[in-house]
Amino acid sequence: MTEGEAAAPPGMPEGAGSPVWVKSERQLRREAELRGRARRSTSVATASTIVVVVALVVVITTSPGWPRVQETFFSPEAFVKAMPDVLRGFLLNIQIFLIAEVFILVLGLLVALVRGLRSPVFFPLRALAVLYTDVFRGIPTILLIYLVGFGIPALQLQGAPSDPVTLGIIALVLSYGAYVAEVFRAGIESVHPSQRAAARSLALSHGQTMRYVVLPQAVRRVVPPLLNDFTSLQKDTALVTVLGPLEALRQASIHAQYDFNYTPYVAAALLFIALTVPMARFTDHLAARAARRRTGGGTA
Repeated sequence: MTEGEAAAPPGMPEGAGSPVWVKSERQLRREAELRGRARRSTSVATASTIVVVVALVVVITTSPGWPRVQETFFSPEAFVKAMPDVLRGFLLNIQIFLIAEVFILVLGLLVALVRGLRSPVFFPLRALAVLYTDVFRGIPTILLIYLVGFGIPALQLQGAPSDPVTLGIIALVLSYGAYVAEVFRAGIESVHPSQRAAARSLALSHGQTMRYVVLPQAVRRVVPPLLNDFTSLQKDTALVTVLGPLEALRQASIHAQYDFNYTPYVAAALLFIALTVPMARFTDHLAARAARRRTGGGTA
């Protein structure tokens, strides 16, 4: 029997029953060697990380200005005092993020679908979709928040929103909707044309083809970049502070100006990190799983 050959179980004649895969000695040694290399790599990576972190801590804490920096940015008293208000403001950031995310997904998908229409009668809609993505991707988000937050109330239109939180959400939706539209469009165009041809050969209409064949594949492919955009969105909710709502950054700014201490900013930064880092790692996990699927490395 050659290396890795399927063999019958003990007591069962050759060729009878389901075969059992038997690993050869060479294969077992190879797997043991790979496990040893993995353990050594992990040990080296851990040791080098510890050395770098310790070196950075020593360099920072022994610098001449460290006592002043510690008092200004890492004051335990200021941290404890500001954290309740900063945390309450951070809940508003999360609320803005969750509301804006829903509208961004809907707007981005609609714009991507409109840009995919090929009939000449839809040319005006396609032109508007292209104009929207070009303009709102070109305007910095904070500038768009200023324009929407102060421009819409200045028009004094009947029924126009005046709440700064609502205006901030509108600005974020307009800005990120343009980016998400391009992500969806890239996913739709990544689906091979043969998929559409096969669907049309089954007498499916264009709408049915997009709904049942193209969009499920496209959405699955663009989940990692979408999550990456939403990681950025979570951070950019702090830009709404320019309109005045008491979110995390505004609360931190109030405490910093009152006590002349910047520790509240550090508290706000830690809250954003606590939310965005897990989301970033989850995005990396999904991207790695998608890569394994494309290369036939498994479905897990």
